Amino acid sequence: MNIANKLTTLRLILIPIFVGAAMHFTLESPIPGIIFVVAAITDFFDGYLARSRNLVTTFGKFIDPLADKMLVAAALIMFVEQGIFPAWTVCIVIAREFLITGFRIIAASEGVTIAASKWGKSKTVSQFIAIVLVLFSTILDFIPWNLINVIYYVSVILTMISGFDYIAKNKEVLDLENI
Repeated sequence: MNIANKLTTLRLILIPIFVGAAMHFTLESPIPGIIFVVAAITDFFDGYLARSRNLVTTFGKFIDPLADKMLVAAALIMFVEQGIFPAWTVCIVIAREFLITGFRIIAASEGVTIAASKWGKSKTVSQFIAIVLVLFSTILDFIPWNLINVIYYVSVILTMISGFDYIAKNKEVLDLENI
């Protein structure tokens, strides 16, 4: 297993650790935030290393985006439980992730690779920022909740835009003429 895939695997391992820490320590502690940040940083480095060292693998193409989605979903579901964000927004995010993952599976079965778009990358970055701000909200108490909410809702809008963008740019994968 190459270094990029090891980082992705580390991110997967950190997800239940993050959830456990968030349940045990709550938002009053920086520990869940630190774990989330470490996991999010692995997302940047695994992609960078895979591309710069030509370490791109089928495993990495599949697991890397899945690990991102699982990390974000875990955090957002926990925030719903704590009453931080409304469930309907998290449902939109998770539904988009299922839809695009399924879309990518269909594309892969047709031999088509759907690369991440600028919208998808912006979505992920904005989600990570919103989540980190929530996780460190007690430490960063100078950042108003209104701003955190704006960043979160921007991430939800980017989630929808990126989903529509993926489908619009790759709709031939769906073979709509043969439904």
